[in-house]
Amino acid sequence: MANTTIYDVAGAAKVSLATVSRVMNNPEKVNPETREKVLRVIKELGYRPNAIARGLASRRTTTVGVVIGDVSRASTAQLLGGIIDIAKKYEYSLKIFSVGADEDITDAMRAVVAEQVDGILFLNDELEKDKMKSAIDYIKDSMVPLVLTNVIYDDESVPSVAIDYSRATYLITKKMLEFGRENVYLFSTVRHYSTNTAKEQGYIQAMEEAGKEPRIFRTSGDTSVNRLHFESFFQNNKIDGVIAVRDSIAISFMNIAKHNNRQIPKDISIVGLQNTKYAILSDPNLTCVDIPVYDIGAVSMRLLTKYMKQEEVVNNKILLPYNFVSRGSTNY
Repeated sequence: MANTTIYDVAGAAKVSLATVSRVMNNPEKVNPETREKVLRVIKELGYRPNAIARGLASRRTTTVGVVIGDVSRASTAQLLGGIIDIAKKYEYSLKIFSVGADEDITDAMRAVVAEQVDGILFLNDELEKDKMKSAIDYIKDSMVPLVLTNVIYDDESVPSVAIDYSRATYLITKKMLEFGRENVYLFSTVRHYSTNTAKEQGYIQAMEEAGKEPRIFRTSGDTSVNRLHFESFFQNNKIDGVIAVRDSIAISFMNIAKHNNRQIPKDISIVGLQNTKYAILSDPNLTCVDIPVYDIGAVSMRLLTKYMKQEEVVNNKILLPYNFVSRGSTNY
């Protein structure tokens, strides 16, 4: 084949570019079966590696692509903090790719893979299921190692690191009900996020088990928007308990509740499902389910390292522990 490239070889052999490079430069690091398959394809295609291709395996910089959605969220900054610290330890370079929910996901993933990243951490949890599948399928076909970071996706073959958001929300909802709250709402987002969907599932389960009707109030993470929603909320709703998918939503509601002469936590108990830095800036301080967001980022980077180095991975679905932090916005 005229002008055969390393990309052609990788595609025909169904391996990554790095594997082809290792076969050419460090064949002893590739298992015999894969090595023979790649060598057979090289011969069949008549591939002649040039100097650039020969240098791929020995280049000094390992690059990880980090795919994110909304960069303004406090949790995104914490995730990146954990990722960056582990990347520094391994002397990896990071490339950040912001991919919006309204973008053509295949084109977006094509752009990421075209940067010749050695692995991908996927932090974008705001894609609908069909777009998530398209993104993951494209990355899989490109043979680039992938780890979902704080993203919920029902495919056991896709490595991921998160917490059990459904279970965590179920437990805190039960706790609020056990302490006598009768009208407990979950404040979620209008916009889809896979983590929030899991939180909603846990809340609904706890409410239905208690024989109560689930009440999900959808608003925005933008305080300039949700404040307007909350201003009119007290006119039509009885409420004595709130669980919010984001701390910022919980605190925004708390401020409006106080302006409407509600005492926190006497009249309304409020819980956030993140435990960001904002939780201790509110008055009273916000009770939270403490999500180890930094650790999720760090563990994801470490797991991806194993895949890039072709090390053995015993568990590709990692659920980290979480805690309940009681503060002044509840009386328990």
